[in-house]
Amino acid sequence: MQSSFSLSFAPNSSLAAPSPRSRPGGEPSPSAPISLRFCGLRREALGFTPLKQSTSRHVRVPGGRCGGGKVSASLSDNGSTPKSFDYDLVIIGAGVGGHGAALHAVEKGLKTAIIEGDVVGGTCVNRGCVPSKALLAVSGRMRELQSDHHLKALGLQVAAASYDRQGVADHANNLASKIRSNLTNSMKAIGVDILTGVGTILGPQKVKYGKVGVTDNVITAKDIIIATGSVPFVPKGIEVDGKTVITSDHALKLESVPDWIAIVGSGYIGLEFSDVYTALGSEVTFIEALDQLMPGFDPEIGKLAQRVLINPRKIDYHTGVFATKITPAKDGKPVVIELIDAKTKEPKDTLEVDAALIATGRAPFTKGLGLENIKVETQRGFVPVDERMRVIDANGNLVPHLYCIGDANGKMMLAHAASAQGISVVEQVTGKDHVLNHLSIPAACFTHPEISMVGLTEPQAREKAQKEGFEVSVAKTSFKANTKALAENEGEGLAKMIYRPDSGEILGVHIFGLHAADLIHEASNAIALGTSINDIKFAVHAHPTLSEVLDELFKSAKVNHPVTSSVSEPVAV
Repeated sequence: MQSSFSLSFAPNSSLAAPSPRSRPGGEPSPSAPISLRFCGLRREALGFTPLKQSTSRHVRVPGGRCGGGKVSASLSDNGSTPKSFDYDLVIIGAGVGGHGAALHAVEKGLKTAIIEGDVVGGTCVNRGCVPSKALLAVSGRMRELQSDHHLKALGLQVAAASYDRQGVADHANNLASKIRSNLTNSMKAIGVDILTGVGTILGPQKVKYGKVGVTDNVITAKDIIIATGSVPFVPKGIEVDGKTVITSDHALKLESVPDWIAIVGSGYIGLEFSDVYTALGSEVTFIEALDQLMPGFDPEIGKLAQRVLINPRKIDYHTGVFATKITPAKDGKPVVIELIDAKTKEPKDTLEVDAALIATGRAPFTKGLGLENIKVETQRGFVPVDERMRVIDANGNLVPHLYCIGDANGKMMLAHAASAQGISVVEQVTGKDHVLNHLSIPAACFTHPEISMVGLTEPQAREKAQKEGFEVSVAKTSFKANTKALAENEGEGLAKMIYRPDSGEILGVHIFGLHAADLIHEASNAIALGTSINDIKFAVHAHPTLSEVLDELFKSAKVNHPVTSSVSEPVAV
């Protein structure tokens, strides 16, 4: 399942750090610059030649052309800095972010080690993105087979569809095992040392790792990356027993399919599980603290998605309420959920259901990292970093040679964002400054149909426009006008683009429809490369394909100046 999508514009959040010990977290510096030039990928896209790779180890020079910053000198208080190193790079955490950083580091000639206290692949591979897609593949097939109207339109006749719960669960587990093995083998094949144990920072460029009851090993590294991910966030008052009150970690095992399940939270995780459970026969009740469902999505897309994904299905919902207490089923009694009004805090209702899934987001896994040894204080559990993922200590100074990526820093809690951040860090430590543009990173919700997005929502874009004094326009296209979608009998869908009519800059794109998660990348790459609408509308798309939904979207935009003009580079998050 996708992690909860968090794009931090301001350091305001209420997440509390969980207690487990082998993964860390981080959040954007409150004093992050608001105007930056983007180095690395954008320079290459414009035709500039990247730095040649040396056979010797590259040394990052702080305060370079794109990367000024005050570096803390107080680290000597916590131990001496090694003069020689066991590794060029040590990564704490072997999830998708750590894996991406490790592969890129070896490509750049760095001697690399990765420390993992659990299993390779982290949350995404073992308890998130990967097994959830296996379950969603099943739910998608079930929906097709259960839809008489859809099948008849295609001239098909199919007997009543059924499923084997254990077989579905095995499919998800087997996929996770296969991908985990692939990740492990890919690192071993190129010489990455995989060190087993819980990683703890002892001081500057020094890490220990080991298991309980076994003597710790101490290693040194020129640079260290924290990539320890996150765990499900469970609000106070909710008792998780792993059987009838569960998190996404438990739900992915599919040990049961309850007749009636309440899902607390209607973001990515909640929506995807509602798709799975309803396809397998469950009734679902959403419990959402805000006044509308799907609060993180563009409002227009969310409204359409609710009409298609929620209203026709066996789903009801309570909005504007908190689940203050959830008691697991016991001794023949059901799960009891006590609701209060989110604003007045007055008791609102009591629900009795067969099971409850807590889908209230994720919290950074930062305990036991040894951050106190380098004078770093977490903020709501997240490790504070700047726009280059460099860790910031309690005094606001940069900690030399220490970086934090992924869910642990809280900038954008998505697996592919973590990988991109890791690659960006490796670029920096090998002598090439690079700032990742988080507004170009896409996100997707793998419901049926899918939802995807990149950049700003329409309200966010209009707020930005009002502050900075420019106009915003919106273009839309429907899947009902797409030949391939109609051939699939899947014409329900919408693509929406928010842009600047004065320059042709794409501010955001949102898609709801068949294969939306695959279609979004043309838009995200355009934003990443600074491609204007005037340029991309001349791109040719194969016919008939779903990609023509985007083709029509770009062509329908009205830009004031038809002559290609440079697009201002977006601001780092």
